[in-house]
Amino acid sequence: MFGTVVVGVGIAGLARIRDLMNPMPSSPSEHLKLFGFVSRRSFGNVNEAKQISLEDALRSKEIHAAFISTENRSHEETIRMFLEAGKHVLVEYPMALSAKAAHELWEMAEQRDKVLHVEHIELLTEEYKQLKKEVAGKDLVKGTLHFTGHVLDENKTGFPAFSGIARLTWLIDLFGDLTVTSATREKQKDKNYSRMTVHFQTANK
Repeated sequence: MFGTVVVGVGIAGLARIRDLMNPMPSSPSEHLKLFGFVSRRSFGNVNEAKQISLEDALRSKEIHAAFISTENRSHEETIRMFLEAGKHVLVEYPMALSAKAAHELWEMAEQRDKVLHVEHIELLTEEYKQLKKEVAGKDLVKGTLHFTGHVLDENKTGFPAFSGIARLTWLIDLFGDLTVTSATREKQKDKNYSRMTVHFQTANK
């Protein structure tokens, strides 16, 4: 069995705990054993998984890999700690708030002979796979991607472009490299409202 720990118990972390505690029959998850979860908040147990300290997770010889499901801004530091402790790492997208940091982390994992895997789970859904089939072989003339969500704490999630970067990778995966041609941001603090509008151009313009 391959020992694991989940770091962070938001929506993604809770889903990880649920799936690790109840793996699908004959799936690779059956070979993973969840030793616990790490959180800044005190929970005790979640779905029969026990809470352990970050220090214990880093020190444990039974834990071989960490599943990081914290806010964007803390990804880089948490990845470094687990790689330095000799653990494999799976992290929710995005891995870091800069490409420079991401490359440094990949080099660090390679030097330590550890797997550092960034998972963008939306690209694995049946809906997305169907969308990819529909646009295959077609030329994009013009299109709009619009999505909404709660106003996020920028101290934890980073600049708003990072709150939406998971959706932007849809476009790159579907249509290739994109160039930003313009970007604007509108804020209405009294209404707790923020909107970012970005225009991109494909390689063939």
